Amino acid sequence: MNKQNQRWIILIVVSLFIMPLLGIAAEQAVPINRLLKPHKDENRLLKEDGIHDPANPELGKLKEPTEVLKTLEPGKSGNFVDWSASLEKGKIKPQYDAKDPSAQAMPMDLNVVIEVTGSAPNVLFPHAAHLKWLECNNCHTAIFEAKKGANKTSMEKILIGESCGVCHGSVAFPVNDCERCHSQKK
Repeated sequence: MNKQNQRWIILIVVSLFIMPLLGIAAEQAVPINRLLKPHKDENRLLKEDGIHDPANPELGKLKEPTEVLKTLEPGKSGNFVDWSASLEKGKIKPQYDAKDPSAQAMPMDLNVVIEVTGSAPNVLFPHAAHLKWLECNNCHTAIFEAKKGANKTSMEKILIGESCGVCHGSVAFPVNDCERCHSQKK
């Protein structure tokens, strides 16, 4: 079985079996990718978010997400915050190292172009943007080998939480904001 057939089988299995298990109906999917849930209610009230206990009397001491996030730079997907722009403008100051509060981000202006098959633009991976948040060992070598051509990735891998999908779609901007990555003309 060739790789293209394997990809189709994965997509069929996901759409027929996994999506229904996750409660994703076809009409709920994002138009550009039927496997993604639509973005709505990203910043629900804390008492309605399914994470915080609405009966906890201390809940009122926390600020609502919309109140806090409106002070940051607007984005067009996910929770509608452009975290990189907010960082650049000094609106947030993340701690670079969990164990050492005095640690500083390591500057490294190395862009990697990842050639993409098909009609989508190539991916431009900016190390500089990632190193403002993370140390190198967060990705190398557990997720990516630091060698050109050694990391075969695909949207299928990303959508199931592998490769770039370890962060993107969970703690980083979602994968339905295509042009954030696919930005390099062929």
